[in-house]
Amino acid sequence: MALSLNKPKLDNLAGDIWKSAERLRGKFKSYEYQSVILPIIVIRRLECVLIDWRERKAAEVLANRPKITEPQLAKLVKDLELNPKQCPFSNRTDWTLRKIYQEDHALLEEHFREYISGFSKNVDDVIEHFNYRATIGQMVKNNRLAPILNQYKELPLGPDQLSGLEMGYIYEELLRRFSEQSGEEAGEHFTPREVIRLMVELLEIPIPDRHLSIYDPASGTGGMLSVAKEHLLERADTPDERARVEQLVTVHGQELSPTNYAVCQADLLIKNDRQATVHLGNSLIPHDPHGKEPGDQWPETKWRFHRMLSNPPFGVTWGGKDGYEKEARKLEKTRYRAGMPRVNDGALLFLQTMLAKMCPVEEGGSRIAIIFNGSPLSNGDCGSGESEIRRWILENDWLDAIVMLPDQLFYNTGIFTYVWLLRNDKPASHRGRVMLIDARQQFEKEPKSFGNKRNRITDAHRAWIEQRYRRGWSKGYADEHVKVFRREDFAYHKVSVVFWQTDEHDQPAVVTEPYAANLKKEQEFYASELTFRAQVRADDGERTIELTLKPKDNAAKKFKEAMDGVEQTWAVEWTHRHYVQDDEYIPYGEDIEEFLKREIGKPIIRWKETEKRPRGARLRNPAQQVLLPLPDPNAGQRTAGPILAAGKRSRKTAGGAGRMSDAPPQAQELGRKIDGRKIGRTDKCAGPIFLPSIFLHLALRTRCSFRPAHRAADDSPAKLTGEWNGKLPTRKELAAFVRAGIEVAE
Repeated sequence: MALSLNKPKLDNLAGDIWKSAERLRGKFKSYEYQSVILPIIVIRRLECVLIDWRERKAAEVLANRPKITEPQLAKLVKDLELNPKQCPFSNRTDWTLRKIYQEDHALLEEHFREYISGFSKNVDDVIEHFNYRATIGQMVKNNRLAPILNQYKELPLGPDQLSGLEMGYIYEELLRRFSEQSGEEAGEHFTPREVIRLMVELLEIPIPDRHLSIYDPASGTGGMLSVAKEHLLERADTPDERARVEQLVTVHGQELSPTNYAVCQADLLIKNDRQATVHLGNSLIPHDPHGKEPGDQWPETKWRFHRMLSNPPFGVTWGGKDGYEKEARKLEKTRYRAGMPRVNDGALLFLQTMLAKMCPVEEGGSRIAIIFNGSPLSNGDCGSGESEIRRWILENDWLDAIVMLPDQLFYNTGIFTYVWLLRNDKPASHRGRVMLIDARQQFEKEPKSFGNKRNRITDAHRAWIEQRYRRGWSKGYADEHVKVFRREDFAYHKVSVVFWQTDEHDQPAVVTEPYAANLKKEQEFYASELTFRAQVRADDGERTIELTLKPKDNAAKKFKEAMDGVEQTWAVEWTHRHYVQDDEYIPYGEDIEEFLKREIGKPIIRWKETEKRPRGARLRNPAQQVLLPLPDPNAGQRTAGPILAAGKRSRKTAGGAGRMSDAPPQAQELGRKIDGRKIGRTDKCAGPIFLPSIFLHLALRTRCSFRPAHRAADDSPAKLTGEWNGKLPTRKELAAFVRAGIEVAE
């Protein structure tokens, strides 16, 4: 299947179509443009297919019956067209868009409605999901039906003029423009075909000798499913192999958007693929025939799939008043038992949906390729829904590899994206291991950008990625862009530690400061004597009241007694030991006490590892929840569950400045700043382990020092000199850092 496109041709065609949308300005609101334009494109494309079919069928009949009259020929061809075994869809009228436009314009609406009502039921279903009959009334009212029909009556949209691949790009380019016009932040990022092709090849779909099913829970206009099937047909070397693909491969999808669903259904009709079925509905909620909206019509109680691939929408809200949280939580103890992600990003719900539909290993197993942005990798601290889902995936040893793609590959976003590869049938060389492939540089510039799509992956780049995925598991394989880790490498102990801060003489510090806090909490936290001094005015004049509280004293009672007769309090100060509380993320398998002693270097008051949370429990207070442990190869040592590296800056020195350690969190903070992304709160980095700068850290896995870039006298990039002293670089230093590159010394 050729992946190259004639961009000037497509630009011109998209531009011509867009002109008709611009003619709607002032008559329709911008968000209504696509409801006028997309259906007429689909109708015209279907019409082109029918006209071509009629001409070919008429030629066949004439070849066999040269003496047949023209009326007899027309009737015979129409009868054959109306036979579903002869033609996948039909129209019982003799109208075309050109004929309708050429007739009396006073009857334009009547003839056009008669035409679209003449289509067979499968096409009528497409038109209904566009809600096009209602739109026709608006077009007539706004005097736009005639101009639209004139625009499209002879537009070359047949399969002989535009392949399915090219038509897909036209749809996607128009949908992108409609999205921009209506001011939407599109959560849907249409997938370039070269990216789909990469995913398909990484899934290693075989030419089948028995039934093989392919599934996409967010199928959009059907690109993933179409490319997967076309790829297999292209690889079929013999008529027998091609026949096996046609007969044994079934494709299954579901799409929430009625518009995308209608476009997808129209494409399937044109291809006449009887082994493809796409349903309209929300694949993340259970299906209820009597519900407000259709749900998952491929439930895992009945369906399992051998290969699954998807590009679910990024950052789409599924909870709250704008979502469908109530319905989704009906699956909380089954499909989503690992955890529920934050309500403003349902990406991991799609992944859990796919994992729930895997075939058992004894029946061949399943493999999954899914596109994510950085959020599913990085969001969520220990015990959060995201962390629990990642832990569950790693515990089951399903995560096989993650490929980091170049940026600016997609139409509606320029961000970096990741292909996750998962499988439940790992060969021995893959078990207990996860591969990371840094393919950020595997691209070339588009000759002409499509929206935000300025880069593309060529056949050579795709082969580069596939080669490393297949060879990278071999013992002794060395490539700076490929790293293979044990799954335990992503597991951390999360420990809350309280330590005694020291003064300039390295002695435990005591602090006196104004008091404004929660007394009971302070008693519990410090667990030591607290001294309070209050400047008050009483009957006997102004004086100072001093009160000492012990950990088990009744604070309210003692204060009430001490303040008896006090009319007014001017100020309160208190003296207490200077304790600092912090969360530490300790690499899996390390002795916690030894780590704290080594890394904090202060008198430890107490520490507590995050408590264990039973599988399937509701997440009520994330700060108190925990990860279940992985099997511990080091008997007797404490364990913690994998979270794909959640991290937080350590506050370990008197000034509150962080310092580097060999644990990923501090490198993550640097990565967060260099990457220019705001992740979590100001002092917290929620684990962007696979963001660009973090690949650098993972490649080293050692204690490292970073060398910041200094500027030469002429403000040109200078060589990197001087070791980083542990403080995070300033913004100015970071700018130079990025311009001049990064050098890391082990």
